Amino acid sequence: MLSLLPVWIAITFLAFGLGVIAPGDPAEAIYYHTFGVPPTDQAALDELREELGLNDPFLVRYGLWTYRAVQGDLGISYRTGDPVWNQMVSRLWATLKLALGGVMVALVIAFPLGILAAVRQDSSLDLAARLFSLIGAAMPSYWLAYLLILVFAVHLHWLPVAGSDSWQHLVLPCTTLGLSGAALLSRLLRSSMLEAMGNEYMRVARAKGLPERRVILVHALRNALIPVVTVMGTMLGFLLSGAIVIETVFAWPGLGRMMIDAISFRDYPVIQGFVIFAGTVFVLINLAVDVSYTWIDPRIRLAGGPDAGRN
Repeated sequence: MLSLLPVWIAITFLAFGLGVIAPGDPAEAIYYHTFGVPPTDQAALDELREELGLNDPFLVRYGLWTYRAVQGDLGISYRTGDPVWNQMVSRLWATLKLALGGVMVALVIAFPLGILAAVRQDSSLDLAARLFSLIGAAMPSYWLAYLLILVFAVHLHWLPVAGSDSWQHLVLPCTTLGLSGAALLSRLLRSSMLEAMGNEYMRVARAKGLPERRVILVHALRNALIPVVTVMGTMLGFLLSGAIVIETVFAWPGLGRMMIDAISFRDYPVIQGFVIFAGTVFVLINLAVDVSYTWIDPRIRLAGGPDAGRN
């Protein structure tokens, strides 16, 4: 956990540094938002820069900005004039629903498909699973999204195209995210299961007379989970940070859509806040994944633990 601190500091430094060197003047942007016209009063601009601390040295500005960010103050949006933190919180729930829905769809498809493909290696089912993985990995998510819209919204009229008013609006974007994730997870799970099933402890488990289902689902699956959990953590991090392409295609009001709007309007405080949020999400998820290894495989111990010297 202590090692995460320098990583987070590097993330904040990168976010603030990119905002500083990016083109455009924050004082001019705020002036335009306040008065609705391009800035013409140089004295007013200079006074505004002084109030914002833009004339201070870089490290002084970075320190003050980081201190406020730790307290939840990520600045004011140039485009809307609202606090960045409030904008992110208002959109977080929409992104969270989309991320969890996409992960659930991926797990429901990937686990049965990966396990059955490994158990029935070189069968027609295994061939179909590998073909699904290949197509899913090669197909861009936005192309899959438009195919689903064309079939289920335009031709069949079963589901809405865009929006977030009901659970039906979740079906197409979650399915798009889930199918893309399932293609990767099922292939990875199949490979990990095949490797685990070739180990000596599988023959020992069968020699003890354990049911085949228990041998597969307990002994093989648990030992095959570590690489799968790692990829799942990365996928969840990306989704929680905003599935930018999918949110744009389906007009979903999440963090990814907010980021696109911020980039279009050069709203640097929002971009900086998003970078910090995304980096923090990845750091925490990686921590959770590392800790989960000790539960999946008891032979793994955290460094410095009571059993670390015996491993």
